[in-house]
Amino acid sequence: MKCLTLCAALLPALAIAQGTCTARSSAVAPTVVELYTSEGCSSCPPADRWLSTLKGRPDVLALSFHVTYWDRLGWPDRFARPEYTQRQYALAQQAGSANVYTPQVVVNGKDWRRWPQLPAATNAEGPMLSLARAGEMVTMTVAPSGNAGQRWAGHWVVLEDGHQSRVNAGENAGETLKHDHVVRQFQPVAAWAAAAGQKQQLRVSRGDANFPRRVAFIVVDAASQQPLQAVVLAC
Repeated sequence: MKCLTLCAALLPALAIAQGTCTARSSAVAPTVVELYTSEGCSSCPPADRWLSTLKGRPDVLALSFHVTYWDRLGWPDRFARPEYTQRQYALAQQAGSANVYTPQVVVNGKDWRRWPQLPAATNAEGPMLSLARAGEMVTMTVAPSGNAGQRWAGHWVVLEDGHQSRVNAGENAGETLKHDHVVRQFQPVAAWAAAAGQKQQLRVSRGDANFPRRVAFIVVDAASQQPLQAVVLAC
């Protein structure tokens, strides 16, 4: 009996020790900035440095997708993934183009060539979205919409900051490159009826303490893939 009482008393303390934390969407959706880059591309480092300047801005979610097609020059980018390359091609196809390039900046789902300037915020109110973490489990909740005919989709993104690479081959041979907002995991979520809402979970390890890891979820319009809302959990 004493053991049961003691165990019950310890449960709240254990939950705190496991690192439960939450984040909720603001009234205005942040601007989603995607950079398609590569350590093998000589024109990419200035874009990487610019993306790092967006750290700490609550009105912007910056994502650095490292693509694979520069690896053929002899320097395999350790952050590159085929699915990131596929995403870039999918965005180009949706825009009516068969070509991709680096560095490419995509803002709210559209090609944006006027960086380092960013477009004015739309002040559009997005869906109600929240993230909650307990241990390695992150729960995403999207509140139902009043629009019965609307369909939403989304994707999980796991990000890391503070990476550095000494490049020994390819166009950037001899350079030391620094990266923030590096996408380490990207997982799409299939479309759902906005009126029904959505709730899903993703297991995310804490990773290396030297490279702070954040978890984000982005809600998009299922037809246009335009971001509607995004939340980042930095714990």
